[in-house]
Amino acid sequence: MNSKIWIIGIGDDGAAGLTKQASDLIHSASLLIGSALLLEKFPEYQGSRETVGGDLDRLANIVDRASGLTVVLASGDPLFYGTARFLCDRLGKDRFEVLPHVSSMQLAFARVKESWDEAYLTNVASQPIERVVERIRSAEKVGVFTSEEIPPARLAEILMAKGIGYFTAYVCENLGSPDERVTRCKLSDIVNQKFSPLNVMVLVRQKGVPDQPAESSRIRLFGNPDEVFRQAKPKRELVTPCEVRSIALSEMKLRETSIIWDIGAGSGSVSIEAAQIARHGKAYAIEMDPEDYELILENAARFGVENVVPVLGEAPTAWQNLPDPEAIFVGGTGRAVTDLVEQAWPRLQSGGCLVANMMSLDNVVALQQLLTHKLAVEPQLWMIQISRGNCQMERLRLEAANPTFLVKATKG
Repeated sequence: MNSKIWIIGIGDDGAAGLTKQASDLIHSASLLIGSALLLEKFPEYQGSRETVGGDLDRLANIVDRASGLTVVLASGDPLFYGTARFLCDRLGKDRFEVLPHVSSMQLAFARVKESWDEAYLTNVASQPIERVVERIRSAEKVGVFTSEEIPPARLAEILMAKGIGYFTAYVCENLGSPDERVTRCKLSDIVNQKFSPLNVMVLVRQKGVPDQPAESSRIRLFGNPDEVFRQAKPKRELVTPCEVRSIALSEMKLRETSIIWDIGAGSGSVSIEAAQIARHGKAYAIEMDPEDYELILENAARFGVENVVPVLGEAPTAWQNLPDPEAIFVGGTGRAVTDLVEQAWPRLQSGGCLVANMMSLDNVVALQQLLTHKLAVEPQLWMIQISRGNCQMERLRLEAANPTFLVKATKG
């Protein structure tokens, strides 16, 4: 036991919340290391103490030189973006044993009875607030360690100023201690309230509320970030990802006077950017869902494009009276994409391009068979797989998006 350095998680309830093993290790240690706040929770400890604040390099040096039974005190779960992960990475896992306590983040989600496996978790003390706000904008659930500089009231104020008020907020104070308190209210109600410094803020998105688009000082001709478009919730994925959208538009061979059909337009991202390229043409955004049709109107107004024509209706009736297109983009899921291509193909002008976006390889095969065997066209195919950097607490990882497929066919 003495050959290992023990990292023990401590809750807000201090010694009272420890297991017998953790308590025995602490009181038997020849050296106890931790913050002043954590060391104060063990007034009966008789051995040597070393007070270490946020200086992790100093902590690593002290631990590296320690002899005898050494215990490092950490808050909550030391492996949850905490001390244990840093020390194991710095000095090697074989030197340590870890006894975790329930983390305050775990406790907060447990108190509000929400799962946290897909939540965006962050610490405003270690992340730029601009980055935190942009991640919260499109999140379903959020767990936030607030700070003295940005307490819950200040964070709520910043979010409200950005139009991001579509969350139910929970402020969980002093978790695990006798004066624990959980406050549930609207974000707007938190702005004028004060809370204990020991708090975790949980945000749960209200059902069905669209994202508030991000502010953009300069709108691009195409390839705009997904978050600048107003998007439906919970039916996300209606915006074709910007990387896929850029490739699709480049393959549609658009000219300034092109007529474009965007079938299954969703939030209208492809229509809007196609219209910006074909500034003297028209982009017809064909959509059968009334809510998504309204989003197309809002996004077109936001981008200031007047040559987007939203069309509410179901194929093929919706396009019966539209002019024949020089380019067609088909988005959607399932076998519907193949059916839409078959119905729209006769209207495509000679020399025009059709590009379809699909998520399933089975649907790609079905579309390829339609094009090659029935329509006598040799299609082109791309599989696009993007990984984007994702800062989660102080760690950077790559978050892979689901692979998507583009199929292109040229007529005549």
